[in-house]
Amino acid sequence: MLTASRGYPYTLLLLKLLPLKRVAVPRFYTLDNSSSTSGIECYRDLQRYFNRRVRAAYLLYSAVPNFSRVCSLHHIYYIDTDGVYRIDKQNADQSPDKVLDLQQLFKKGGSEQKQHVPWAVQRIRVSPQEKHLAVTLKKYQSEEQRCVIISLGHGPLFPLVQLEKVISFEWATDDVLYYTTLNGLRSRIAFRLDLTKNRTITSVFEEPKLDVFVEVAVTRDQKFLTINSNSRSSSEVLVLDKEDQSQEIFLVQKRLPDLLYHVEHWKGSLILLCNYGPEQEYQVVQTSLSKPSFDTWQPIYCPPSGFTIKDMEIIADFCILTTRTPSHRIGLSVMSLNHPDVLYTLELPSWACAFEARKASAQDKTNTLEFLISSPVHPPLHFCLIPEKGLILSAEGNQNSTDHLNTITTTRLEARSKDGTLVPITLFHAARLKALDKVPLLVHVYGSYGRDLSMEFSPKKRLLLQLGWALAYCHVRGGGERGLSWHRQARREGKLKSVEDLVACVQHLFSSGVSSSTVTALTASSAGAIPVGALCNLHPHLIQAVTLQAPFLDVLGTMMDSSLPLTIEDREEWGDPVENTSHRLAISSYCPLHNITPQRYPSMLLTAYSADSRVPLRGIQNYAEKIQKAINSHLSLIPESGCEHKPNVVLNIQPGENHNGQEDFDLMVKEDALELAFLYTELRLDLPTHLRRKRRYSNVNPTSKE
Repeated sequence: MLTASRGYPYTLLLLKLLPLKRVAVPRFYTLDNSSSTSGIECYRDLQRYFNRRVRAAYLLYSAVPNFSRVCSLHHIYYIDTDGVYRIDKQNADQSPDKVLDLQQLFKKGGSEQKQHVPWAVQRIRVSPQEKHLAVTLKKYQSEEQRCVIISLGHGPLFPLVQLEKVISFEWATDDVLYYTTLNGLRSRIAFRLDLTKNRTITSVFEEPKLDVFVEVAVTRDQKFLTINSNSRSSSEVLVLDKEDQSQEIFLVQKRLPDLLYHVEHWKGSLILLCNYGPEQEYQVVQTSLSKPSFDTWQPIYCPPSGFTIKDMEIIADFCILTTRTPSHRIGLSVMSLNHPDVLYTLELPSWACAFEARKASAQDKTNTLEFLISSPVHPPLHFCLIPEKGLILSAEGNQNSTDHLNTITTTRLEARSKDGTLVPITLFHAARLKALDKVPLLVHVYGSYGRDLSMEFSPKKRLLLQLGWALAYCHVRGGGERGLSWHRQARREGKLKSVEDLVACVQHLFSSGVSSSTVTALTASSAGAIPVGALCNLHPHLIQAVTLQAPFLDVLGTMMDSSLPLTIEDREEWGDPVENTSHRLAISSYCPLHNITPQRYPSMLLTAYSADSRVPLRGIQNYAEKIQKAINSHLSLIPESGCEHKPNVVLNIQPGENHNGQEDFDLMVKEDALELAFLYTELRLDLPTHLRRKRRYSNVNPTSKE
């Protein structure tokens, strides 16, 4: 996809907009893996059926817009499954050149036979004058990463340097690259690679604190490089002038407790997004390059009550803020930096839930902001904002993707939690709201680390909607949907609020006429499993089934063990049960693993990854064993339980170090298909019409456990 400046066709769109976002392009690479899974044989037939449906859904949306292309001085670079290619901007009709061939890079011996390469391209950075290309690669089913630097001069293209464990990287000049590395799960050192001096590598910054993560970035105007040293609650940023590297790197503001800030540059000033505002929420401030410390910060924009700032971009003389409105919708606020009192807002369509701005490149001289908007069930659509004119242009091709909009309804609800707080819910459905009382419902939740619940496009979620499901997203406290205070309310001793919010959301959906407990399932991943697991202990009757991916379920045990990779960092979120008695009591009150009692639990599908360093496998295994034991103990005390549908606890252990789900296309499809087969079986739903017809002649009971 080309930008407006390169002739990409746009059409004028009125100030009220349309859709968004991006889905991973399928990677046709399959590993020879074995997995350890208990209790899934009863789902095999349905899994095979859904395997076809899910695969078709991913392929249908494999060409949706994304921002993987990078514009440089003479070429446009893009990522494919087998490497990196470039197109000559002056001869766009010519065949693309392959500048990185993964087959060639990992070729073993002198073999000419094509072989499977278990690596994928992550990101690319082109040096300012297009002398070098830096590419990061990630190994499938692993945390292993590396950076390859390629000379782009005349003649054969070849790798100059390979750097191990690179997590972030940016060019300062054509020959100088700054980068950080990942050791374990920590990034604490920033390095400088100088290709003109025998490829010398020097350390330029080292963070002594174990709970701080270091990364490098560049300002949008490409004039300054920043070294960002962030913990979960505080920031420290160093800045380097890329155009005058004779100057030393300077510190903007030393770390202060609970002070977060992010740095951009505009005409010799620094523009900061920081929580130096009322109630410690984000606002925009301006300061000088010569004296950038805290006492010189001048506020230039503070959002109205109920609005929260999610991100900031500086385009020419304008500051563009992505905001969340009191009605929980995404909007854009555009402010003139020459006249900060001049500001206008643009409201995105009601269904838009995710926003992605295109990263600027060194050759990006346009005064526009390209962006994608999407939702879990709306594929990404591409737009361009011209801030000076207050115009939003819609990319050609969007119209082909908007015909379905009238068939999907996005409803915004609010549930009143136990303490009276109103908790937002986003509901997607195809049927009318009044006709949702019997439809199956899949409820999503996260609520940790101040991160918003993921609302990006998912072909699987789109398929569920087409199959008649309703999808609910509960924006509970602990997340960041309503600002930094939304997160602070559910940290440490307040973590139980996330659970209370989720309970209130599920109950409010039912009381609003949306579904019922017998056809409702909860789904979450990682730390999102904590409110789900706690709800299952407190109110197991509310739902029929649960699906959890890489679930974090043993909060107490993990926070007690400081030898585990993320315990020290995560104590800011969950508390320190070793040193603080109130923290220990709070964690003990909701920890899913430590509050299991004999009762009828929902059916559960627990997907774990054997070498996941973020969530130890043993904790998930302990949870599955204790849940199964509690169910068996409960049923043994009920004489008539033989007639009862026994909950099924499935532990699906997959190989690898994955934490965010499968990266291989075939494995991803297989995992998604198993989840759908599990949900249809455990909720005892009618099978899709095609499969029901087929089974009529095979005399097979689709809900049989045999």
